[in-house]
Amino acid sequence: MNRIASAAGLAAAAFLIAPAASAQMRVEALDLTLTAMPAVSSDYLFRGISQTRNRPAIQGTFEALHDSGFYAGAFISNVAFAGTDARQELDLLAGYRFEAIGIAWDIGAIYYSYPGYSRPSSGYNIDYIEGALKASKAIGTVTLVGGAYASPNFFGQSGTSLYLEGGADVTLPLGFTASGRFGYQWIEHEPRFGTPDYATWSASISREVVAGVTLGVGYYGTDISQDRCSGRQKVCDDRVMVTLSRKF
Repeated sequence: MNRIASAAGLAAAAFLIAPAASAQMRVEALDLTLTAMPAVSSDYLFRGISQTRNRPAIQGTFEALHDSGFYAGAFISNVAFAGTDARQELDLLAGYRFEAIGIAWDIGAIYYSYPGYSRPSSGYNIDYIEGALKASKAIGTVTLVGGAYASPNFFGQSGTSLYLEGGADVTLPLGFTASGRFGYQWIEHEPRFGTPDYATWSASISREVVAGVTLGVGYYGTDISQDRCSGRQKVCDDRVMVTLSRKF
């Protein structure tokens, strides 16, 4: 397993620092724009909670966008949930982007799956689906962003859920971008999910450092105390996370 992880890490690093050619691939015959973004990170945080039990993550995001605004894509990452054999996450997403009343909108759906996960006889399914509505508005050097995500049966069959998030990205001198986010997660069956309803926040700064590679450093937190975090783990703690990514 360590050799596999090391090889994957070297492959990701090689992909990240490959010579910059085109940031995107265009398929004119199909009116498609294809993008890929590999990333390596000191952790994998989802709404403020570590999905790798505070360990590094190797990830990839892929998307095909049609000129009409319709898109489909995927996200992959390693994960490590306590008490399960889940080791991979594969998310499939599709939606439609458009502009109305001076705001950029994105409406779609995300299917979160965990290939290789063996559901115990007394356990719960961890795959789930969410509907998503996102919006953004650029005002000078500031871009305001917001999103709403709803699921009829959230992770671990924990019932209906709703996540709301808002924030801003600010373009700074010397190529830096500062970002801030605040979100709140509601969960119907809190004990089954493992945490109460909670708030999460982040503040980060990023910049391209070399050959199209972007370095991001951020501080992430939740208001979940350790005694109310799933299994009293430290996956809900505040932390600094570092990420290297490159968009192709």
